[in-house]
Amino acid sequence: MSLTSAATLATLDRTGPRRITDLAAVEGVTQPAMTALVRVMEESGLVERRGDASDKRVTLVCLTEVGASYVRTRRQAGVHAFERLIGELTGDEVEALVAALPALKHLAELESQDREGPKR
Repeated sequence: MSLTSAATLATLDRTGPRRITDLAAVEGVTQPAMTALVRVMEESGLVERRGDASDKRVTLVCLTEVGASYVRTRRQAGVHAFERLIGELTGDEVEALVAALPALKHLAELESQDREGPKR
């Protein structure tokens, strides 16, 4: 799976259903590229398109249960990888990471706000 596909699934997991144009802007790709990507992910059963109840002209891309499971599995694999790597650090290095956590959390929040852009 491409990084853009994985990032798109993660965005849908975090923010809920989105328009293709919104997803393209958030992921930094063209609308035609996102349309093609969504088509591939739809064929794989990871996402589905649904109408927007508030605007019948709009189609939203939604994460399926298979897609949500994929995102959870990838996140858990990342957690396990970091656990293993942190286990190889010295006590001082672990303490330095713990001290940096508030700043890292703030950076992640700022990045998430930038990536999410306008919500729909």
